[in-house]
Amino acid sequence: MRYLTSPLVYPHVVGLLIGTVFFAFSLTPSLLPRPILIQGILSGLSFSAGYGAGSVLIWLWSYLQLPSLHLRWARTIQLVASALCLIFVLHFARQAAEWQNALRGMMELELLTDSQPFFLGLIVALVFLLMLALARLFKWTLHLLALRWQHYVPPRVSYLTSLFVVLLLFWSVIDGVLINGLMRTANNSFKQLDALIDDHLPRPSAAYQTGSHASLINWEELGRQGRRFVAGGPGEAGLRAFFDQETAAPVRVYVGLASAETPQQRAELALQELKRSGGFERSLLLLITPTGTGWIDASSIDTLEYLHRGDVASVAVQYSYLNSPLTMMTNQAYGEETARAVFSRIYGYWRTLPRETRPRLYLSGISLGSLNSDRSFDLFDIIDDPFHGALWAGPPFRSNTWRRVTAQRDEGSPAWLPSFRGGSVVRFMNQEQGWDHAPEDWGSFRLLYLQYASDPVTFFSPGSAWTEPDWMKAPRGPDVSPDLRWFPLVTMLQLGADTMFGIAPKGFGHEYAPEHYIDAWLGLTEPEGWDEDSISRLKSFFQAQQSP
Repeated sequence: MRYLTSPLVYPHVVGLLIGTVFFAFSLTPSLLPRPILIQGILSGLSFSAGYGAGSVLIWLWSYLQLPSLHLRWARTIQLVASALCLIFVLHFARQAAEWQNALRGMMELELLTDSQPFFLGLIVALVFLLMLALARLFKWTLHLLALRWQHYVPPRVSYLTSLFVVLLLFWSVIDGVLINGLMRTANNSFKQLDALIDDHLPRPSAAYQTGSHASLINWEELGRQGRRFVAGGPGEAGLRAFFDQETAAPVRVYVGLASAETPQQRAELALQELKRSGGFERSLLLLITPTGTGWIDASSIDTLEYLHRGDVASVAVQYSYLNSPLTMMTNQAYGEETARAVFSRIYGYWRTLPRETRPRLYLSGISLGSLNSDRSFDLFDIIDDPFHGALWAGPPFRSNTWRRVTAQRDEGSPAWLPSFRGGSVVRFMNQEQGWDHAPEDWGSFRLLYLQYASDPVTFFSPGSAWTEPDWMKAPRGPDVSPDLRWFPLVTMLQLGADTMFGIAPKGFGHEYAPEHYIDAWLGLTEPEGWDEDSISRLKSFFQAQQSP
């Protein structure tokens, strides 16, 4: 009887079967719709991972010298498996379009066209061929090195030692050359982008404004996001037009990376500029921690300034040129260091002011900004004189307080909208349930999380590679697809792709809508003079601004 002793005739059949299953899983919906390019890359990587797993299994079978199939049976199985895989792929490719369009329809996005499956298949094929070429290069290098070492050690020892050497070599090239090179290029690109000055942005002219001729901070050193922040907002004119009466002028202070050398120097500069501009004379002081690029969500600060009729001062300090995902991978500690320096300096001065006249102090941040804002202080630093509260929107899964509170949530509350100790200190809200659904009274120190159940930045977790997350269990969030299913490894890749490239309109995913910020600030800061009609008018005003 002839047996197939070479693994080269049918290992790809097992790899093809497992790869097809992984490919099908990758097409199932996750939290957000994905662009066709990202879906193709994700599916290509998933298919490659399954194919690789199948090849490893066949290699292990051969290495253990277990019996193999007869050549005739192997060819028959190969044909049958190929046909089954083709049917499987065609079915899921058609189903994937329906899943994506259902998700897009729920979020009122443009539906996919009939040509999308063709482009998806092309991208998957290109990604698989690239990964296959890298795998072949790895195998060729391993074999070549092992042959040279067989002159000095036994064959199996040579292959084992060669495996470790080649793994180290490839990782050094990927991490030391490719990744570091890309990071340096990205940092330089973002730095140049940060330095660009938008011609349509007017340089502040009032003496109290940051970036004006009287300011301690140069307009050119504010950075792109800083200039947008200090030049944006409703200002006196916008507030006067909305309320039809005179209001206070909001104070906005921003310190860019180029404004000083160290986080401590930038924190001191922020304090001095805040004092110079009269920020401590406002009724409410907001300490904003921006995202990686220095970006501040305009919806958050604009709504607060309207609710308090301009009697607000806000301050922020930039800590990176890179966007949030790249910042988290490269210089996360620098963002935390900056946030702590800014909080320590401004809070330290604030607590020296008379309690009856100093402004109420709040913290805020979205995404990476909320994480660094959370890490900017220790409870022991503020326990004898706490600030008033914080609004953290879209907290990343690595936020320590968020993780602890979610894990210790009250029994019966879902992971996507927890209740914690009756809501006496910490509360959660989303687009459908506000901050006021809590059995306990909200104390004077208040923490509020604004999060959508469809936000992958909040609900991504490496643990989803091997464990189904609690937020996927019933009942699910109102903006989460009922077709979403958990699959080992693939779900983590899907959520990772959603985090980096997912698309969503305002009110879904990581795009927080002004009307929900309004509800959040109303509960957190309790501004005076607002009834249901005036709140509805303010929400309509912001919704009109978002309309094309």
